[in-house]
Amino acid sequence: MQTEQSPRHLVAVFESPVAEALLRLGLDVGFRCTLVEPDPARLQGSPRPHGDTFVGDLSAAGVTEHTDIVLTDHHRPEIGPVLQEALASGARWIGIVGNPHKEGPHLAALKELGVPDEEIARVHRPVGLNIGSRTPAEIAVATLAGLIADRNDRPGGFEF
Repeated sequence: MQTEQSPRHLVAVFESPVAEALLRLGLDVGFRCTLVEPDPARLQGSPRPHGDTFVGDLSAAGVTEHTDIVLTDHHRPEIGPVLQEALASGARWIGIVGNPHKEGPHLAALKELGVPDEEIARVHRPVGLNIGSRTPAEIAVATLAGLIADRNDRPGGFEF
């Protein structure tokens, strides 16, 4: 018997403790999950659970209008090109982790690539509910709660 795949698709970009928690918990709340890690050296050793699958680039992730993309590391040099590709992908929702009280490095990276301001504004930051998250698992819980609220057209407490 073949089971139907959920149309809800979570793509976590960049291997990180936050990505691992996000994908593990994402499966539990009904998302198909994909890890995108452009640097194969970061996936060393025995495979760990990464949701349903992992791929090397966003184009291989199968992004649709049901996909939510979360960049889980704002210090990576690839954030500009990855976000530019995400914005062109037709994803439902795009966000990047980071301190909401500081300007995100993604802004300068996207401006340098010539991405228009209205497109840059589509990138959500912060990505989760304001619950005082500190640990990777707490950040994942806050992020998933925010995505669920957004999908259900609820305010969800994004105010900081």
